[in-house]
Amino acid sequence: MAQTPSQPGMVVDRNLALELVRVTEAAALAASRWIGRGDKNAADGAAVDAMRRAFDTVAIAGTVVIGEGEMDEAPMLYIGERIGIFAKAGGGPEVDIAVDPLEGTSICAKGAPNAIATVALAERGGFLHAPDIYMDKIAVGPGLPPGVVDLDEPVEKNLRELAKAKQVEVGDLMVCILDRDRHKEIIKQCRMAGARIMLIGDGDVSGVIAVSQPEAGVDMYLGSGGAPEGVLAAAALRCIGGQMQGRLLFENDEQVARAREMGVEDPKRKYEITDMARGDVMFAATGVTTGAMLRGVRRFSGGAITYSIVMRSKSGTVRYIEGQHNFARKPTAFIA
Repeated sequence: MAQTPSQPGMVVDRNLALELVRVTEAAALAASRWIGRGDKNAADGAAVDAMRRAFDTVAIAGTVVIGEGEMDEAPMLYIGERIGIFAKAGGGPEVDIAVDPLEGTSICAKGAPNAIATVALAERGGFLHAPDIYMDKIAVGPGLPPGVVDLDEPVEKNLRELAKAKQVEVGDLMVCILDRDRHKEIIKQCRMAGARIMLIGDGDVSGVIAVSQPEAGVDMYLGSGGAPEGVLAAAALRCIGGQMQGRLLFENDEQVARAREMGVEDPKRKYEITDMARGDVMFAATGVTTGAMLRGVRRFSGGAITYSIVMRSKSGTVRYIEGQHNFARKPTAFIA
């Protein structure tokens, strides 16, 4: 019997790929007005508003599972919010949505590299419902033996095994780590092992994805960052074929209780990439400021150019899209 859109296991329509790019383009265009202006909240607010409006044109019945926070914390794109043309009317494909309308709010406010607008889409139940806490992460790119690195192994061993798999010296490896005090020991261990380090100030979705981009020169991502961002990064790596593991880091019993309400049964569980993003997954991102993965928005009189990436786990296809936007024709809600 043919599956109905609401049934589990429904294959996501590949035609949604371009629709997702339109959503991230809208967020990136809106955020680009705030590049370097020192107001990260205004930049984020503009991106959220534009992304929400863009989703109103997408033919889905979507539920936000990774968003801007709970309903009482975020006016739009909050966890549990229903979005898409069929969200209220019914009849469209039921999907889960993970969003970060502006990944790297501080980056955008400073005009620094690697700010992006991101969204991922999966079949219902396809994403880990991660609470807004930290997640310990390790990630490497595609084309490597399964299990080449492990979150529970010492840093030195992971570096040694990765170097062996890549047929290089440990000293040739580049490890991307968020520049935080909590990572002092990890940084020390990497340096003692002889690996090189790329410290980033923000944007760990981009940091994780960088392991899949040869031009970025990153071999491994290591350290803790936001758990919601970890799910988005896992969605991207699922499409490309990279490897990633994560473990939620709880600070108190209240966080554990909240996670259990969201379906986390084992607080100490080590999640594989398919635990965080499973089934048919799509991921799209548009550059806000120029970085290793994407060029940023280029605005000019009467228009702008955007640079985006869209990928799908089922086919493994990765597409880069350059969009030229005419503001005289484009709805102002998507560009303001």
